[in-house]
Amino acid sequence: MKYFPLIVNKERLLSPDYIPDELAEPAIPFSAPPGDERRLMEKTAAKAAVRLFTQAALNQMGLVGVSGYRSYDRQKKLYEDAQKRKSSAVAPPGASEHQTGLALDVSCPAVNLELEEEFEATKEGKWLARHAPLYGFIIRYPRNKEKITGFPYEPWHIRYVGEALSLYLSLTGMTLEEYHELE
Repeated sequence: MKYFPLIVNKERLLSPDYIPDELAEPAIPFSAPPGDERRLMEKTAAKAAVRLFTQAALNQMGLVGVSGYRSYDRQKKLYEDAQKRKSSAVAPPGASEHQTGLALDVSCPAVNLELEEEFEATKEGKWLARHAPLYGFIIRYPRNKEKITGFPYEPWHIRYVGEALSLYLSLTGMTLEEYHELE
């Protein structure tokens, strides 16, 4: 079974020219307009996202994709804009998992499609946390793991790692960083 244990963080940066081999647009609801790169994901992750969102819809969950793939240049601009606002909430260029095409920020109408911690308390946030591992996704930046991941808790940020690894990480409560230390 194929899995995607690639770690991207402030210590393990992607090069500026890194682009996933195959990007595809999953047939899921997105807040980004048609043609926007944020609607793209790595092909295998995109297929898994379709399965996840289909099951969510069958359970009356109003999940919406906010941001999938993000190029190095787009991340650089977001980071520079955040620095001007003196915000540390945006990863430096090369340190964003979105550049891999394996990450997807998810929201719902209950929080006005915003990426906020309040998402975890919505029915969609609770459903996503319980069901994402069944489709190969993990909540990448879990609560109380900030020192390990280097990023604050983000209940909306899911990352495709493959079903076997997502279930293992979910059952053990480990992060990708902790898993990598075992290898």
